[in-house]
Amino acid sequence: MRFFELETGARWPALGLGTWKSAPGEVADAVGEAIEIGYRHFDCSPIYGNEAEIGQAFNAAMDAGQLRREDFWVTSKLWNSDHLRADVMPALKRTLEDLRLDYLDLYLVHWPVAHRPGVGFPENPDEFLTLDDAPIAETWAGMEEALGSGLCRHIGVSNFSRKKIQALLASAMVRPVANQVECHPFLAQRDLLEYCNDQNIVLTAYSPLGSKDRPDFVKHEDEPRLLDSPVIREIAGKHGFTAGQVILAWALQRGTSVIPKSTDPGRLRENFAAAQITLDETDMSVIDGMDRHYRFVDGSFWCPEGSPYTLENLWDE
Repeated sequence: MRFFELETGARWPALGLGTWKSAPGEVADAVGEAIEIGYRHFDCSPIYGNEAEIGQAFNAAMDAGQLRREDFWVTSKLWNSDHLRADVMPALKRTLEDLRLDYLDLYLVHWPVAHRPGVGFPENPDEFLTLDDAPIAETWAGMEEALGSGLCRHIGVSNFSRKKIQALLASAMVRPVANQVECHPFLAQRDLLEYCNDQNIVLTAYSPLGSKDRPDFVKHEDEPRLLDSPVIREIAGKHGFTAGQVILAWALQRGTSVIPKSTDPGRLRENFAAAQITLDETDMSVIDGMDRHYRFVDGSFWCPEGSPYTLENLWDE
């Protein structure tokens, strides 16, 4: 297993289990199975609607002596409705209560998008807050207070462009240790990865396998299917790996953290085994050449008519 050695002395497992789209009723078993397999990095968020059940799985594993709290890494996120500075700590405390933990290893600002308090997903433009109403700098000040409280050990961001990270660094007292973004061979994020490496920020890849099971409102017609790519399948066949293992090995080898989601025991084992795979230089180069700057999760759901957010100001492209 690869680890990131942070300045705090923490060791962060590069391969983790994503829990977006893992439904209540199945996610506890999936997390329990993952713990048995050897996963020690779990990525969560309150908006996924399953943190309480994940907390039950953590609690059961610790009660059974399978784990000590210091042996595993848990990331969760601040949802868009809690971006006002005074709302950050209460949101973190709710997440910790659901996860049955005393602290998070990493707490992220989930999106550079703000909603009015209590609004999970806006149904009309009036339910958004602009970034003038809820400046990222003020949200980050709340994150710094959370860090100072000891209820989280590290803080970071998610879905942030280079421009937004640069703006944050101009006012931050504490630098983010991570930026979680969509990243896979169709969206390699080379420039952002290079910038994050230069800033000592770990880039975590979500939807690394194309997230074909994501909700319909996030999908588009005629979108490419990453796991069916002839390039990936050829490399997989050459080595006797699965297509998913090739993609995860590529992600790890290029220095990103990666958090594939699965609730299937066989797929959990396959994904975990990808951490032991080494691709050759030709494989890596061929996969690098697949980049088409394609987002499966493009953020257009934040950009209805009248919203203060557009794809241009969301991604700064």
